Amino acid sequence: MACFETEKAPAGRLLSLDAFRGFTMLLLLAEGTHLYGAILRSTPEGSLLHSVATQFTHHPWNGLRFWDLVQPAFMFIVGVALPFAVAKRKQLGMSDARITGHVLYRALVLLLLGVGLHSVYAGRLVWELWNVLAQLAIAYPLAFLLMRYRAHSQVAASVALLLITELLYRQWAVPGFDQAFVQGHNFGAWMDLLLMGKLNSGGWVAINCVPTAAHVIWGVLAGQLLMGDLPAAKKIQRLVTFGAICVVVGYALNPLTPIIKRIATSSFVIVSAGWCLLALALFCWLIDVRGVRKWAFPGLVVGMNSIFIYLFGETVGSQWVNPTVAIFTEGFFWWLGAGLLAVFTATVVLGLEWSLCYWLYRRRIFIRI
Repeated sequence: MACFETEKAPAGRLLSLDAFRGFTMLLLLAEGTHLYGAILRSTPEGSLLHSVATQFTHHPWNGLRFWDLVQPAFMFIVGVALPFAVAKRKQLGMSDARITGHVLYRALVLLLLGVGLHSVYAGRLVWELWNVLAQLAIAYPLAFLLMRYRAHSQVAASVALLLITELLYRQWAVPGFDQAFVQGHNFGAWMDLLLMGKLNSGGWVAINCVPTAAHVIWGVLAGQLLMGDLPAAKKIQRLVTFGAICVVVGYALNPLTPIIKRIATSSFVIVSAGWCLLALALFCWLIDVRGVRKWAFPGLVVGMNSIFIYLFGETVGSQWVNPTVAIFTEGFFWWLGAGLLAVFTATVVLGLEWSLCYWLYRRRIFIRI
């Protein structure tokens, strides 16, 4: 694919960030293999395993499950990596204008990939902007442009984005779309009709790119903190402090503004960002401070080629690898029964996709936009 470049061994990478990114992508890969759905179908309702598997599905509307944190983590990680990427390009002698051009080019590629994935899902050309890559196409360059300002200005800009969308949802007066937090009858749904001429059956809205830009902006701030001169303990302390504050504030806002991922309410953005900050602090403490790294190797392998394996899993993986593997697992292990067989098949597919990442890792091939 022309939009990708390969390079030999990457230098100066933050291992904790690669691990965080990698484990996030492993979660997404597992979903693409239908592992979580297979566990749900094969376990009795009310059992512990069934309850755990439920956490790997999106909450139907007002509430928060573990799976609702994966997309915010994806965007937050992009933000954390951005200061490191810009610093590296400046060390290579790239001008500000050239770096800006690369960011805008990457945003365009992300948009095309996001729209392209929805066309793959639909089996025909469609114009849909609900994919996380399409959301990043807006949030990523916005966070980059704000990087030149001081931290308090970046925070102010992110809060302004949340307040603007909050007011639009609450004050939008178009009949039929004036119910702020009702699925299909809110400002986000109206915008979808304007942008795409259709509504998402699950209540997802494209305008989420505006409030969730805060995830990328706050990720940038975390990355700038990690690049700074503070002692490692102070960096971890600040990540934990800000993360805890966001979690408390986000949940406290819930009675006033419900936590709804599907329309990225301000309470959802804040509480999910808090969990992302705490997760980053944990990865940094274990890997960068304590030096406990062996456990993170599976994530590191995937984190080195995150965008590639995400696209692979959503296209080749779901449309070819999944059914191909099922031919053989169903042929040789039919005696497991339908439930366990589905779980086994999904696990084999996940192992194969990880092995592909490992093959690339061993050959020092790292594919990126």
